[in-house]
Amino acid sequence: MAFNGTWKIDRNENYEKFMEAMGVNVMKRKLGAHDNLKITVQQDGNKFTVKESSTFRTIEIEFTLGVNFEYSLADGTELTGSWNMEGDKLVGTFTRKDNGKVLTARREIVGDELVQTYVYEGVEAKRIFKR
Repeated sequence: MAFNGTWKIDRNENYEKFMEAMGVNVMKRKLGAHDNLKITVQQDGNKFTVKESSTFRTIEIEFTLGVNFEYSLADGTELTGSWNMEGDKLVGTFTRKDNGKVLTARREIVGDELVQTYVYEGVEAKRIFKR
């Protein structure tokens, strides 16, 4: 339940390189690095509702731990996969529909921040959020 709340992007680490590895064009990378993302997380047992609100879109995602679901990134990349709890971390494993390559994501609370770590094709990026 530590994830519950509204989190606003504070800073990125290596995010543009990550988007480049994902195949996002230069214009979308520049915009994506400054998307003013805000996420609201509500956990009820194994069920999560996550609302993502940015300069470009607002979507609501509902998922149950361990159950596959489909998701589209802001650039239109379609994924399928699931989130699981590993200790106190949310760990997601997603497969791109277009090329079958795997994107992993991790959400964890570090101090008073929500840290999202992404890894794709060996490139790691972090997005750090504050309540």
